[in-house]
Amino acid sequence: MTGENNGSGVQLGFERDIVLLKLAQIIPLKSLRPGAKESKKYTQILSSVRAIGLVEPPVVTPDPKQQGTFFLLDGLLRIEALKDIGSDEVECLVSTDDEAYTYNKRINRLSAVQEHRMIVRAMDRGVPAEQIAQALELDVSTIRRRFRMLDGICSEAVEMLKETNCPMQSFEILRQMAPIRQVEAADLMIGQNNFSTMFAKALLAATPESQLVDPRKKKPTRGNPVTSEQIARMERELASLQSQVKSVEESFGIDNLHLTVAKGYVTKLLSNPRVARWLEQNRHEYLSEFRSIAEIDSIGMRPAAE
Repeated sequence: MTGENNGSGVQLGFERDIVLLKLAQIIPLKSLRPGAKESKKYTQILSSVRAIGLVEPPVVTPDPKQQGTFFLLDGLLRIEALKDIGSDEVECLVSTDDEAYTYNKRINRLSAVQEHRMIVRAMDRGVPAEQIAQALELDVSTIRRRFRMLDGICSEAVEMLKETNCPMQSFEILRQMAPIRQVEAADLMIGQNNFSTMFAKALLAATPESQLVDPRKKKPTRGNPVTSEQIARMERELASLQSQVKSVEESFGIDNLHLTVAKGYVTKLLSNPRVARWLEQNRHEYLSEFRSIAEIDSIGMRPAAE
């Protein structure tokens, strides 16, 4: 079943079935951080597993060198919680792609969409909202809001935002827009890397009434009303800014490589005593700048995912 096609020639990233494994068969790829079991996050996971069971299955990949052994790609805290409650086996999702770094980078934290789906699965299994709320230490009203979070959100917008940190409140604002506007808004939020409710409200204010689900629900603007010309200008500026951001992102890697090579060359030059002495005697102002460049630890590198 590993690496099978889905009929369209596209290789599946996961096997179709959930497999039941012994905890002893699973080897974590990273160790538990000191103090992790004292954290609020682990306490919530432990309470959730104890109260409603494991809703989100851990992800594993087969060990190519030892049959019957699997490497854990995602779900270390869940595995630890199962051990603490005395379980010795777990249902897992088997990944046919063993690129653990890439996978962990993508699922670094539980997004609002993933949390919504987790709650939906639990309630579909018959777990009461009150029990889920108690396990997650949330109000019942919050659980019900998260259960309904994607009602009225088109599938395209959900797919775009499913792995982002877009909060529940922003989805509730998007719900007031027509599907085509939801996609436009999601694209703008991703382009600006801004998923805040304030930005979502600004996009709602800039949305023409023809692209609202119910124009009567659009809150009137206090003070001077926003004119159609101002809305059009805001949209043009947002689109222009998004284009500039994408342009910078596309050239970032090449520019960073050039700067890194240049830094290495400057460092090599300064390691030559004759060059350093000549600069000291003839171009002292250049020497101080070159030394500053050589001492740079990193050149605009983005932080690696945990």
